[in-house]
Amino acid sequence: MPRSLVGGDLAGPEMAQPYMKKDDDDEEVEYSPFFGIEKGAVLQEARAFHDPQLDVRRCSQVITKLLYLLNQGETFTKVEATEVFFAVTKLFQSSDAGLRRLVYLMIKELSPSSDEVIIVTSSLMKDMNSKTDMYRANAIRVLCRIIDGTLLTQIERYLKQAIVDKNPVVASAALVSGILLSQANPEIVKRWSNEVQEAVQSRAPLVQFHGLALLHQIRQNDRLAVSKLVSSLTRGSVRSPLAQCLLIRYTSQVMRESSMNTQTGDRPFFDFLESSLRHKSEMVILEAARKITEMDVTSRELAPAITVLQLFLSSSKPVLRFAAVRTLNKVAMTRPLAVTNCNVDLESLMSDTNRSIATLAITTLLKTGNESSVDRLMKQITNFMSDIADEFKIVVVEAIRSLCLKFPLKYRSMLNFLSNSLREEGGFEYKKAIVDSIITLISEIPDAKEIGLLHLCEFIEDCEFTYLSSQILHFLGNEGPRTSDPSRYIRYIYNRVILENATVRASAVSTLAKFGALVDTLKPRIFVLLRRCLFDTEDEVRDRATLFLQTLGGEVSIGNNEKDAKGFLFGSLDVPLANLEASLRTYEPSEEPFDISLVSREVRSLPLQEKKAPGKKAPAAAAAPAPVAAVDAYQKMSLFVLMPQMLRSFQKFVQSPWQDCLIILLGKFLLLLKSQSVYLLLGNF
Repeated sequence: MPRSLVGGDLAGPEMAQPYMKKDDDDEEVEYSPFFGIEKGAVLQEARAFHDPQLDVRRCSQVITKLLYLLNQGETFTKVEATEVFFAVTKLFQSSDAGLRRLVYLMIKELSPSSDEVIIVTSSLMKDMNSKTDMYRANAIRVLCRIIDGTLLTQIERYLKQAIVDKNPVVASAALVSGILLSQANPEIVKRWSNEVQEAVQSRAPLVQFHGLALLHQIRQNDRLAVSKLVSSLTRGSVRSPLAQCLLIRYTSQVMRESSMNTQTGDRPFFDFLESSLRHKSEMVILEAARKITEMDVTSRELAPAITVLQLFLSSSKPVLRFAAVRTLNKVAMTRPLAVTNCNVDLESLMSDTNRSIATLAITTLLKTGNESSVDRLMKQITNFMSDIADEFKIVVVEAIRSLCLKFPLKYRSMLNFLSNSLREEGGFEYKKAIVDSIITLISEIPDAKEIGLLHLCEFIEDCEFTYLSSQILHFLGNEGPRTSDPSRYIRYIYNRVILENATVRASAVSTLAKFGALVDTLKPRIFVLLRRCLFDTEDEVRDRATLFLQTLGGEVSIGNNEKDAKGFLFGSLDVPLANLEASLRTYEPSEEPFDISLVSREVRSLPLQEKKAPGKKAPAAAAAPAPVAAVDAYQKMSLFVLMPQMLRSFQKFVQSPWQDCLIILLGKFLLLLKSQSVYLLLGNF
């Protein structure tokens, strides 16, 4: 029974909210008819079902309210549900057609238990044999929804008769009920094959559609039977467009599962799919084109489907334009050359009033465009970006990144576009997608490194997201010292020490230390800046500055030479942090030094409660933190506790790159145990 019987879509959550109605003279607020209703009050109103003289209008309103509460997620206790169910069954004595339909809906929603079903079964069976077709169809749907397997055999004969009924509404209701029953009682439904086959030959479109769906449901586990079914129906006996779409799906499924002779190019049923491209129904044409594009076909076999989709791009119906451009977008991911002929039509869709269509058109053009059209596309996209939401902008940014990797010589125009996008308004996910794209381009295209790093430096000058600032500083510390002029980045980095919150300041200190460690000519200037950080108000910033000054200045001996010190501070760690923590906890100071090479490299999963970072209050000057998914890898650093003196430092840099955090922790551990003559053996560290 469709929910539209309850006075339209009354179950929507927006119906419970007041809405504004503006008149020419004044403004007044009108409320939904369900605004402010309570379950207790509605249950009291349900007592009207017991009245000797039923008020049909009042009973209909009460049932509508009950259905609204049920669809809003309101739970009824066992006693409440039972009382409502028995009260509703008394409404069968009314002959009003509208009230009877609401009674059917109410029984379906309440889902009575097996003991209660017996009470209403007789009334439903009486309606199932009624002369009123509307009663018969709805009674079949409700009865098959609430009945169990033991009672199903008693009404099986009536269901078989209903499947071949002359009235299409009754036949369709019986077939849909069969699809539902086949999930719990497949053996009983299989006995209806003859009647279902007769329904497939019906001239009623919905009966043929539901009959084909049920027949495939019955035979789905028998590959040969499905193949015979498809073979018999592809000869032209299906008239319903909906059934034709189903048949196209079943045909493509058989083609995938069957063994095909790829040497001769023989594909069974392919002629049927190709002939469906000339069907009079648009939905059939789209379904056939979509299935052909999903198959492994030759360019010659793919061409008719692409041609049909290209025609739909200029359709006056938005749904056809959207379906066509979405299908072409998927084809462009694997076979961009096949979609090239549609580029002119796709460019006209860039100004479509439907933003979803315009976004798909742009991303498709970015996948199919050639190197000569990149600059023109960038100009068109610039005007387009300001009119769409962030979710669509992210799709465009990812497509631009893929195009730049495809045509690396065009990196300048694309980096400029991404840089300009960073200056525009947008949320965290959108800005993160741009930053990730720039970092990817810098990593993959060597010539783009310096211009890309400058774009990132300009962005952190006015970045409102702490996570992105820390991410860029970490990347800048890895790539900046290897550029032709590393000194140009020092100003941007030290500005973060002066102007940003504690998390970003700590990341900036680590980045400065990397420049000092890797660029000898900059070391004296870096030391001056690090000494200024010793007076920072945040202890984490002071601790990092102290560690780097003492280590890089030679005051703390690590290893045999300066290379070992740099490896200790900035090298990679191939040991899981949880395993290193466990080994340090069990280590007892003695004459034997701690050997990191003995720590297990096997990764073990952490219990759920250990993964949760301790609660903390963000600084007033800090921007909104990154989403949990983005910083989950960094939150694990809070587990790495070496000494009680360090506890106050861990929560303040969970968003910093993990490598920098590890450097600080290991460095502090070394300094604290120096007096006990305990040293870390570097090993593979």
